[in-house]
Amino acid sequence: MYTHILVSTDGSELAQNGVNHGLSLAKALGSKITIVTVTAPFPVPTIGAGGWATAGMDLDRFEDGNKEHAKAILSAAKAAAEKMALTVETFHIPNALPAAAIVDAAKTQGCNLIVMASHGHRGIKRVLLGSQTAEVLATAHIPVLVIH
Repeated sequence: MYTHILVSTDGSELAQNGVNHGLSLAKALGSKITIVTVTAPFPVPTIGAGGWATAGMDLDRFEDGNKEHAKAILSAAKAAAEKMALTVETFHIPNALPAAAIVDAAKTQGCNLIVMASHGHRGIKRVLLGSQTAEVLATAHIPVLVIH
C-alpha cells in the first residue's frame, strides 16, 4: 500500500508526535521512510526595493544556525527510528518555503504518503499564522496523513 513514506518535521513536540506515527506506520507496513526538515529563507531580502541590504555575516550566521538546528532535528528523528530498528533516510532542505519543499521532496523521493503534524489552528489564528499542513493538503498529489 504505502511503500515509501515521507515524514516532515520542524523539531517541535507536536512534529515529533508526527515522526513517531510515521515511524510506527512504516514499521507496520514494512515501508521505506524518509524524514525531512525544511528551513525558510532569510526573513529580510539581501537587497530589497527600499535599499535594504543584509550584512553577509548576518546571512551566514542565520544559515549556520539553520544547519545546526536541522542537524539536531534530524538526529533526534534518526535516533527514534533506530530505537524501532528502522533504517531511515534524513535530509534538510534549506532556504525554501516549507509546504512547497515538502511536496517537491515527496515527488523527487518517489514517496506515496506524506505524514506531518498540524497544530490545528482555526479562524484568525490560522489566517495569521498560516498553515503549512493546509498548503501541503491542497497541493500534494499523494495522500497526506495529518497528526493532530
